[in-house]
Amino acid sequence: MSGKEPLRDYHRKRRFDRTAEPEGGGARRGRGAHADPAFVVQIHDASTMHFDFRLEVDGVLRSWAVPKGPSSDPQEKRLALPTEDHPLEYADFEGVIAPGEYGGGTVIIWDEGTFRNLTEDRHGGEVPMAEALERGHASFALHGRKLHGGYALTRTGPDGGRERWLLVKKSGSNAAAHDAPQPHRARSARTGRTLKRVAEDAAGGS
Repeated sequence: MSGKEPLRDYHRKRRFDRTAEPEGGGARRGRGAHADPAFVVQIHDASTMHFDFRLEVDGVLRSWAVPKGPSSDPQEKRLALPTEDHPLEYADFEGVIAPGEYGGGTVIIWDEGTFRNLTEDRHGGEVPMAEALERGHASFALHGRKLHGGYALTRTGPDGGRERWLLVKKSGSNAAAHDAPQPHRARSARTGRTLKRVAEDAAGGS
């Protein structure tokens, strides 16, 4: 979301006295001033299990819910539904959102890394990421722990008033015919924990 309050919807949906999610306005751990933009893929065991795909763009994490998760197979077109922008610190969030709160459930960081914008205009010049997303098509290369190589996000139109996008792996290097793992078996790229273990750790510390 653009405008003077890019995190307005994020703040409106959350009560920070009841959730450990970051409010925003701080800085990510271990990030230099000239670091490449970040991406993160989180698995969210909420009312419906899904993957959250987030790209750092203009000081926030532009976000999409990807029900089946990213695929490394160029033949697989994955539905991606845009959600509200998140603060950059959310890329470090792993834990449990309390029941009854917005998005209540367990979150793990399935993959993380940086990305490079590959979107070009017809003359071969780079199109800024925010502009590319506004136009409805962005190409980028992921440099993660699990995801690598070229991907594209393309807006396909509204569905019942909600935007629909497709997240697709580009052909070429790092393409493979395999998908994201089953969410309950997946392990965090940050801590090696499963969703179940994160939930157990949170319950043990409460």
